Amino acid sequence: MNDARDLDSSPLLEVSDLSLGFAAGGRTLTAVSGLSLTVAAGETYALLGESGCGKSATALALMRLLPAAGRLLGGAVRLEGRDLLALPEAEMRGVRGGGMAMIFQEPATSLNPVLTVGRQIGEVLARHGNLAGDAARAKAEKLLAAVGIADPARRLDEYPFQLSGGMKQRVMIAIALAGNPRLLVADEPTTALDVTIQAQILDLLQDLQAEREMGMLLITHDLGVVARMAHRVGVMYAGELVEEAQAAAFFASPRHPYTEALFAALPDLSRRGARLATIPGQVPALSAMPAGCRFAARCPHAWERCRVESPGWSDAGDGQRVRCHLLAEADRRTSPPAAAAPGEAAASVLPAGAEPVLQVADLKVHFPIRRGILQRTVGHVRAVDGVSLTLTAGRTLALVGESGCGKTTVGKAVLQLLAPTAGSVRLDGREIAGLSRSALRPLRRRMQMVFQDPFASLNPRLTVGEIIAEGMQTLLATARRDTRAAVAALLAQVGLDAGAIDRYPHEFSGGQRQRIAIARALAVQPELLVCDEPTSALDVSVQAQILNLLGELQASLGLAYLFITHNFGVVEHLAHEVAVMYLGRIVERGTVEEVLRLPQHPYTKALLSAVPAPRPAASGTAGGSIIRLPGETPSPAKPPAGCHFHPRCAFATAECRERYPDERALSATRVVRCHLYR
Repeated sequence: MNDARDLDSSPLLEVSDLSLGFAAGGRTLTAVSGLSLTVAAGETYALLGESGCGKSATALALMRLLPAAGRLLGGAVRLEGRDLLALPEAEMRGVRGGGMAMIFQEPATSLNPVLTVGRQIGEVLARHGNLAGDAARAKAEKLLAAVGIADPARRLDEYPFQLSGGMKQRVMIAIALAGNPRLLVADEPTTALDVTIQAQILDLLQDLQAEREMGMLLITHDLGVVARMAHRVGVMYAGELVEEAQAAAFFASPRHPYTEALFAALPDLSRRGARLATIPGQVPALSAMPAGCRFAARCPHAWERCRVESPGWSDAGDGQRVRCHLLAEADRRTSPPAAAAPGEAAASVLPAGAEPVLQVADLKVHFPIRRGILQRTVGHVRAVDGVSLTLTAGRTLALVGESGCGKTTVGKAVLQLLAPTAGSVRLDGREIAGLSRSALRPLRRRMQMVFQDPFASLNPRLTVGEIIAEGMQTLLATARRDTRAAVAALLAQVGLDAGAIDRYPHEFSGGQRQRIAIARALAVQPELLVCDEPTSALDVSVQAQILNLLGELQASLGLAYLFITHNFGVVEHLAHEVAVMYLGRIVERGTVEEVLRLPQHPYTKALLSAVPAPRPAASGTAGGSIIRLPGETPSPAKPPAGCHFHPRCAFATAECRERYPDERALSATRVVRCHLYR
């Protein structure tokens, strides 16, 4: 977390009583109500809250980029004293990119796919710097170099699809900085990025902010990012700011019940195996905003006054203020329900020493690279290059690593959704690699997958009942007359009511859609679930619900999970063993306690050091300072000779550059591939 600094007393950005809404069915639904905040030059103000609380809508309103249905209902937005809401659109175009710039949440959808990187940066330079031709290209090259992109001259002529996720985010930052803005609005700038790339992006933003004395409005739901970046924090709920404080005071003593609930929902090794605290219900819909406190329906301390009277601001000291009746009537605060004892939720119904459900040996998946008119094979992408692992019933093996290391390909090859190039995959002792589609068909019900994006993996034209029943009728030959009752029972098992059967996927929240995806996988009574980043884009409160559900299902059904993720908090809470992948190979494997408490491989140490701690007072996952890995992950089409990690490793020797290390056993459950260990 940043130290407190002497910031300019006059605010760079001043938002006063801002209200906005969206037109729907002949009326305007209020989305943000009476928002007031300030951001000083050189200061980072973090706006925190769940999806649907109005954070991104606020950012778009500041830039005057609301969609057609958006309506500004009142208030003022001043940038360096200039009222932005009163400017004509022609003048506002000069402010966007020049006075204030925005980094959008999804760089893949925000960058124009048919324009080169150089052309997109050049448009901003032409508008705000009157640069064109060679001068614009030279400036664009300097901007790419400033945001840490190697070989910037070549990248200027490339298209967004040719860049990795981290590089696309860097290009978005370069575009935002091209107009030399005084204020940077960063909307979830690191969502779904690996911890190493996230650390690089956050470092970059901090360095550029210090160099340019920019103000920054950081929008996020990641408490770890807030802890590392923010000087001040504002918590939004249902369109209102409910708590505001200096970062140190905020993390030392969050005061609003909603903020307390967000902290309680974080996975933590000290509560490993116990149920995570969850926030019941959901953020209220715009059409059903309550009359009193908007959090009352989900608050464990609420009483009648909360339901009828909207609370005003109360001073909590140390510059902290809270919109809550509890500060005036503290004696009404009740104790939260006790958490389950550690280990209770994750206890397996199966005896120790059970036979492995899954055995993978020397698995390889190579994709051919074809060139020329005749499409001759000129090389291979070695996505998975010799992976071995074992998974027992009632246990969870977490597969972690940066994007592009082959984690998802391993999961799909295990399920035979991709044909392995070589190696063995055994399900309950039976070899399944290389089986024909007809031979695999009866085995499909025993192994299922929960995909990363539930909205993309659920058929939008089918109801939830039809989606879940499809597998039952195909793989279990369940009679149609029996499926509705079975689907209702499954929905109850994953925490959804029977009324969901006749609704469509778009009618549910992200967390509810993930529950539907899990119900679909459970419908065919599998023994093995491959979970591919099932919580990566979820709020901490919804993530807690999904992790609790997965823990309960494993405990009651004895399911084995192959859990693919880059979220080490989730690994700490749910997994029993961890395998760390780098460029198609497993470089370290062991129990959660071994790998996360005392990592041995330099790559594992770098990954864990980059995890932002959501509680600054506590030591990080691995402790110590961040280990910054130089460069990007090499291409699996041309992996480095010797140890694949040696170009980025601070401890590389001549042997590392010549020979790939053998597997070294450090204990009965711990192995590592590194020449540092003999």
